[in-house]
Amino acid sequence: MHRFLTLGVLMAAGAASAQWLNYPTAGVPRTKDGKPNLSAPTPRTQDGKPDLSGVWEVLHNRPCPADGCDDMWIPQEFLDIGWSLKGGLPYQPWAAEIVKRTRADRSHDPNSRCLPTGIVRMYTHPLFRKIIQTPGLLVILNEREAMYRQIFTDGRPLPVDPQPSWAGYSTGKWVGDTLVVQSSGFRDGLWLDASGSPLTESGQITERIRRVNFGKLEIEITVDDPRAYTSPWTVKLTQLLAPDTDLLDYYCVENEKDRPHLVGK
Repeated sequence: MHRFLTLGVLMAAGAASAQWLNYPTAGVPRTKDGKPNLSAPTPRTQDGKPDLSGVWEVLHNRPCPADGCDDMWIPQEFLDIGWSLKGGLPYQPWAAEIVKRTRADRSHDPNSRCLPTGIVRMYTHPLFRKIIQTPGLLVILNEREAMYRQIFTDGRPLPVDPQPSWAGYSTGKWVGDTLVVQSSGFRDGLWLDASGSPLTESGQITERIRRVNFGKLEIEITVDDPRAYTSPWTVKLTQLLAPDTDLLDYYCVENEKDRPHLVGK
């Protein structure tokens, strides 16, 4: 797996070596030449469940332009979460108008303003995320802003009247080899992509997470938000294991100088 150029430039050589960017990951199956065998069988925990632990990155399904990527290598879903759906997302009229304006001017993107992006965009962000799976709890550590997310698998219900949150509140249960996660309690104003596809306080998200083999996660995301969309919709995302490396500190606000120049397309 590679590390994108942007992060490599940001980190000094001494700092990079101190953060174990090229240290072999324990427990990774290897081929005869010592390379990670990412097609090996799905690892399992002591109770027999698929182990989702690891450092993960997005599937690069969007090629860079001929003159190269402007910054980080982003997938199609980062720009338009519904790009693969026939006819696009089923927006309510007010939401469709917002997206139309946003696609002409993305200067108000919360991601560009260093605000939390929510759980859907964290899956499409080019920075890495680490999953740590324990009995009763799955934690996702995001490289961006050193943010975290908790998915409780101890049987607790979702809160009835929660304080609205950037990441919402999440509980999960195993259905066969698939972890089914229900999330709610989001705050208004979240974007699901750079086009401004909205998520409101009424939104509920269901994720079905499956580790296909050692090196691949398949994540099916269903968004049910009647305030913003005329019907629920589902997209499928792929995450790839990034072995033999680890997370870097990445703080958008540190020495940030782009925001005054974010105008137009």
